[in-house]
Amino acid sequence: MTEIRTNIHVPLKEAFWTWARIAGLSFGGPAGQIAVMHRILVEEKRWIGETRFLHALNYCMLLPGPEAHELAIYIGWLLHRVRGGIMAGVLFVLPGLFALAALSWAYAEFGDIGIVQALFFGLKSAVLAIVLEAVLRVGRRALKSRALVAVAALAFIGIFLFALPFPLIVLAAAAIGFAGHALKPDWFKAGAGHGGAKAENAEPAIIDAAFACGVPAHVRPSLARFLKVAVIGGAIWLGPLAVLFATLGPANVYTSIAAFNSKMAVVTFGGAYAVLAYMAQQAVENYHWLRPGEMLVGLGFAETTPGPLISVVQFVGFMAAFRHPGALSPALAGLTGGALAMWSTFVPPFIWIFLGGPYIEALIGNKSLNAALSAITAAVVGVILNLAVWFSLHTLFAQAVEVHGYGLRLGVPVLASLNLPALVLSLAAVVAMFRFKASMFVTLAGCSAAGIVYYLFASEGILR
Repeated sequence: MTEIRTNIHVPLKEAFWTWARIAGLSFGGPAGQIAVMHRILVEEKRWIGETRFLHALNYCMLLPGPEAHELAIYIGWLLHRVRGGIMAGVLFVLPGLFALAALSWAYAEFGDIGIVQALFFGLKSAVLAIVLEAVLRVGRRALKSRALVAVAALAFIGIFLFALPFPLIVLAAAAIGFAGHALKPDWFKAGAGHGGAKAENAEPAIIDAAFACGVPAHVRPSLARFLKVAVIGGAIWLGPLAVLFATLGPANVYTSIAAFNSKMAVVTFGGAYAVLAYMAQQAVENYHWLRPGEMLVGLGFAETTPGPLISVVQFVGFMAAFRHPGALSPALAGLTGGALAMWSTFVPPFIWIFLGGPYIEALIGNKSLNAALSAITAAVVGVILNLAVWFSLHTLFAQAVEVHGYGLRLGVPVLASLNLPALVLSLAAVVAMFRFKASMFVTLAGCSAAGIVYYLFASEGILR
C-alpha cells in the first residue's frame, strides 16, 4: 500500500504555532483544555472531524495521566507522526512549566505573590464560559438518543454525587453501549460523521479526508514498532530514575521525587483530582516535602496557569528539593526537582499514545466498539459537566464544603464567600460568547484586561 503523508495538508510550521496557541490558552483544567482544542482543531482549523476527535478523546480518557495532554499528543501524532506528537505534547506543557517554575521560586523566596496570581484572575473567569460552551457543543453532537442522554446523566450523578471512580464509570458506559448495540443499535450510534462540526454536506476534515485515501504507515498497527516504542520510551522515561538510584541512592530527595512521580504517572486514572488527596498526604506526612496547607498553594498555581492540573507535581518537586538541596543552591535544586517531577509525570503519556494509537485507529470502523465508545463519549459529557460545575464552584466562591450522607458526597458553596467580580466577569464572558458570538481570543483578552484593572483599583482602595 502506498504510504500517505498527512502532513502535506498541514505544514509543520503552521502546526507549531497552532499548538503554541492552544498551549497558551489551556486554562480551566481538562474541560477547558478540551474545549479549546475542539474549538480550534475541529471548528476553526478543521484538521480533525468530530467523530475521530471524540474517538481519540475516549481512548485518552481510558489512560492514566492528563487526558487533554494525551489528546494533543494523539492529534499531533495523526498529523505529523511521532515528531508531531512530541511537538504538540511538549508545547502543551511548556507555558505552564515556565510559569510554575517562576511562581514556585517566588513563593519559596518571598511567600506572598498575590499580584502574580491576580494576572490570571480574568482568564479563569473567561475560561468558565469556554467550559460551558464545550459542554453544550460536545453534548449536542454526542447525545443523539435518549439512551445516550441517560448515560451522560448517570455518569454525572455517579461522579458528582457518589464520587464513583472514573475508570468504573467508563467501564460501565462501555458495557452499556456494547450490550445496547445488540439490542437497540440505533440508540448507540456515533453522534457525527468524520466531517466534523460543520453541516453534513461540508468538506471532510483534513485528517479524515487523507485517511479515506489510505491508512498512513505510522497509523497501521505494527508489532515491531510497538516493541521499539516500548523499549525506547521506557528507557527515556525511567533512565533518569535509574541513574539517580545508582549514583545518589534510593533515599536521596531527587531519587525520591523521580520515583514517586513515576509511580503516580501510572495510577492517575480520572485526572488529577482523583489523586490529589493521596499526593498531598504523601508529600506532607511521609516525605515531609510540604507543610500542611501548602498543597492548596500549589493547586492554586496549577489552576491559574496554563497546562494540566497535575502539573502541581512541579510545585511539590520544587519545594522538596528547595528544602533539601544537597550540594546545589536552593533555587537550582528547586528547578531540578520540579523538572524531574514533570519529566517523570509527562513522558509516559507519549508512550501510551505511540503504543496504543495505531490499534485504536484500526478499530474506528467496528460497529460494536463504536457503540461502546459512543456510550463512553456520553459518559464523558457527564464528566465534563461535573468538571464545569466543580470549576464554577471554585471560580465563583472562595469556600465550598462537602456534605456527606446516605452514600452521597455533595460540594456546596458557602454563599457568603461569593466572588462578585469573578461572577460579573464570567457572566460578561458568557454573554460575549453566546449572545454576541465573540471569539475566544477576544473574550479572554477582554476578561484579562478587566481583571487587571479591577486588581489595580482594589489595591489602591478605590473599590473597598
